[in-house]
Amino acid sequence: MTSSNSLTIYGIGASPGIVIGPVLYLGRRKSGRRSHRLLGTEEVAKEVERFCGATSRAEAQLVAVRETFADNLAGYAPIIDSHILMLRDRMLNARALALIERERHDAEWALEQALAEARQVFARIEDHYLRERVHDVEQVAERIFRCLAGEEEQRFLVAGEKHIVAAQDFAPEDILHMAAEQVLGFFSEKGGETSHVAIMARTLGIPSVVGADEALRQVVSGDLAILDGGSGRIILRPSREQLDQYREYQRRQQEYSEEVAIYTHLAAETRDGLRVRIEANLEIAEEARQALASGAAGIGLFRSEYSYLGKKELPGEDELFMVYQGLLSRLAPFPVTIRTLDAGGDKLLAGGGPGGEANPALGLRAIRFSLREPGIFKVQLRALLRASVHGRLRIMFPMLASLCELKRIKELLGEVRAELGREEIPFSASIPIGIMIEVPSAVSIADVLAREVDFFSIGTNDLIQYALAIDRGNEHVAQMYEPLHPAVLRMIRQVVEAGHQAGIEVGICGEMAGEISYVPLLLGLGLDQLSMHPLAIPYVKRMVRDSTAEEAEALSLELLGCASAQEVHNALVDYLPRRYPEEFRNGGIGYLRKSCCTVLCKSGGGAALQG
Repeated sequence: MTSSNSLTIYGIGASPGIVIGPVLYLGRRKSGRRSHRLLGTEEVAKEVERFCGATSRAEAQLVAVRETFADNLAGYAPIIDSHILMLRDRMLNARALALIERERHDAEWALEQALAEARQVFARIEDHYLRERVHDVEQVAERIFRCLAGEEEQRFLVAGEKHIVAAQDFAPEDILHMAAEQVLGFFSEKGGETSHVAIMARTLGIPSVVGADEALRQVVSGDLAILDGGSGRIILRPSREQLDQYREYQRRQQEYSEEVAIYTHLAAETRDGLRVRIEANLEIAEEARQALASGAAGIGLFRSEYSYLGKKELPGEDELFMVYQGLLSRLAPFPVTIRTLDAGGDKLLAGGGPGGEANPALGLRAIRFSLREPGIFKVQLRALLRASVHGRLRIMFPMLASLCELKRIKELLGEVRAELGREEIPFSASIPIGIMIEVPSAVSIADVLAREVDFFSIGTNDLIQYALAIDRGNEHVAQMYEPLHPAVLRMIRQVVEAGHQAGIEVGICGEMAGEISYVPLLLGLGLDQLSMHPLAIPYVKRMVRDSTAEEAEALSLELLGCASAQEVHNALVDYLPRRYPEEFRNGGIGYLRKSCCTVLCKSGGGAALQG
């Protein structure tokens, strides 16, 4: 039963955990925006000076943040550095200055226009992770707006009391201040699950919900709130019953997390002796510490795109080498799989205008772009090979669709090896190379491709989209995105069989790998390796150690025989609570992702949080 003014708001669970406390409402940041006006000729120089002054003040603030947290949070310096670079990037800075100088617009309007154009560029990006980098651009622009208005930086501590902080958006540097001031948690109207804010919140253990649209219209500072960073729920002005319920959830989750922590550094081995390797997916190198602390046996996917974003120029070989060398050294002796650039055209990467493709999902991206631009590709390959002597490197190539592409990759790799040899630059002579299986054509010729590489990694996020012709970002069809579609399961099985027949390892690095409700199925399908967000690792290990290979194989055979995704769901709903009662009835589900919650809600499991 809820109170008459209790209100539940739904967003995206960005960082798990349940917290209860008063809200500190920072409002909708309008940052001094005012009505548009055209400048007189004599005002232009002064407006340029005002804009440049605001940019300089914004930069000084970010430098101060970097210095303040240099000792204990130095791993986040690259994120802060990227925001400093964006302050001077042509996408915002040069464009806004041009609108002031050439068209005589006031600084706020010019910056607003530059930001709108940047949003259009990012909206055309197919890759979800890259598309969310628009939040960084917005946060940098927001800082300039505040400086133009003469506003001070936000602080989150009020008379020593701990709060749940609410705002339209937060920047990565805000998260550092929250950690220092021991904020209970936060929620925002903007943001996504793979934004830097979400990544940092997870790493620092700050429960959070992002993308809670229109939340700020409902909240007042001082309101008591329940924030559930696992399910993405915010309950404002909860009833006594809701408070009692969620305090019980807090207690149960604490107990469950303490139980699961035991599994962090144990081997991922079934009761009957089947071992799988559990590794971590990393967005940025600074997450390596969390991966090791979570029990990762290596890095199954390092997304190399971050080095290319928010820069005035494409990164050079030495810059990339330093990133890869640091990551490999930090993870040694564990293996590190670095995926080569998975992005669109060079204009986007360098921070310029749109690539102009009508359908970028099927256009010049990932390995297609790298092969189209061998100069850029070889710079990355040289950096990778040079770094290989500092750890156990594995190189993975994304979105490969044909044997011809693979042969051309090998030719370029051979050229780079020859160049480094002539220059007497050391590199490892035995670097495993692999490919991501994420388009249906690669599934169909997996037996051919398997003879040419050392490993496969199935990118289920894209494979599902391409196989089912579903864009997860399209609200009209997103509900049809279905990991348990029989076609998807059969594709995974086909790839595993092709890889094993050729004697190579087959893993999964898509979101399916981190879903505990999918673990028995994936074990039964024969996957050798699962790579996921670090936070999921102990939970997945527990599931593996509570399973048997024999039972998992029987389950997978049953599910492969299903005619529809609904049949697969029904079978799992029946199977999971019976076979894994601790995981699916006793309350750790707040830490897990949406599909697990869906299974539990349908099954009536006690872990599904009802509010």
